[in-house]
Amino acid sequence: MIEVKTSQMAIELEDKYGAHNYHPLPVVLAKGKGVFMWDVEGKRYYDFLSAYSAVNQGHCHPKIVGALIEQAQTLELTSRAFYNNVLGPYEKFITEYFGYERVLPMNSGAEGDETALKLTRKWGYKVKGIPEDQAKIICCQNNFHGRTISVISMSNDPDARKDFGPFTPGFISIPYNDLPALEKALEDPNVAGFLVEPIQGEAGVFVPDEGYLKKAFDLCKAKNVLFIADEVQTGIARTGRLLACDWEGFKPDVLILGKALSGGVYPISAVLANDHIMLCIHPGEHGSTFGGNPVAAKVAMAALEVVRDEKLAENAEKLGILFRDELRKINSPYIELVRGKGLLNAIVIKPFNGKSAWDVCLKMRDNGLLAKPTHDHIIRFAPPLVITEAQIHEAVEIIRKSIKDLE
Repeated sequence: MIEVKTSQMAIELEDKYGAHNYHPLPVVLAKGKGVFMWDVEGKRYYDFLSAYSAVNQGHCHPKIVGALIEQAQTLELTSRAFYNNVLGPYEKFITEYFGYERVLPMNSGAEGDETALKLTRKWGYKVKGIPEDQAKIICCQNNFHGRTISVISMSNDPDARKDFGPFTPGFISIPYNDLPALEKALEDPNVAGFLVEPIQGEAGVFVPDEGYLKKAFDLCKAKNVLFIADEVQTGIARTGRLLACDWEGFKPDVLILGKALSGGVYPISAVLANDHIMLCIHPGEHGSTFGGNPVAAKVAMAALEVVRDEKLAENAEKLGILFRDELRKINSPYIELVRGKGLLNAIVIKPFNGKSAWDVCLKMRDNGLLAKPTHDHIIRFAPPLVITEAQIHEAVEIIRKSIKDLE
């Protein structure tokens, strides 16, 4: 194996041998611990992206890493051709943790969404009685559920769609945070489900109006339509509650989890639902070689225990309020808006002096904090939930200094 001795060397290797399907911020990371990461040269940074909320529990959490190592040294993979002694305990643990009767384990968030789509269609045919091949699923504009063909079929992002058609049929796209549009779409008797992010993360941390989610859930109930919550990014304490839907006091019919379900150390996702939905799927109709493997099961249990035992949802709520309050004190022509919930936040950047959100992120990198623009003019801030109040103040000062440096 080649030893990477400089950041430039790592960047050149990726550029030469890797697919060009990402545009990373130019920093090469070599180590992580808690809320910090270090580059190849040893410079320390605050991590304010958390791998898009996969490392809510902080980098290299000893309990989660320990669970990974212990199980990997014992039994790593059986496939679902056989039973193993870890999956059953994990299924009991996670269903009781979130209050559902069944779980279908997968690996990535996109797989979780694909699983939920298949499950919803099957329920639509077998339970609701929709005619064969006529089931429809309502989705929202500006969504982000992954990059598989079916998922981008729901997208209106030109980068996600161009040159990847033809697309999967069966989706109705409506504006996000628009109850009349949802109500109209639900008039179609062949609608089986409504798939929605409680907060649209990739769209720039777009928080819907208070009450939108619960009213949408009630509209779905009235029409016998499944409410499917994609909590891959918003779930597992990120917004100040265990689930973002918990803010409005209801339980989605189908819940999709990923990212922080693993604490960042292993690809894990899950779809949860009750018997009348989940048992529509029969042997041979869906699965994954790695889904529900022993390592994933042990890691997920440890990751969820850390969230509960370290009270990370409570920390996210309290420090999220502080973070937004402090950001709003920064008086700058660059800052158009601050928004968010818990420790999922964003600033909308107004171009000034020829500088953009990318320039702000580069300057923050120079000053020791890492974040990434989304949609050119928005910067998302999502630090690990183990961050402290003192660290929030220090991070805000880095953000303030970076913006003032550009002025």
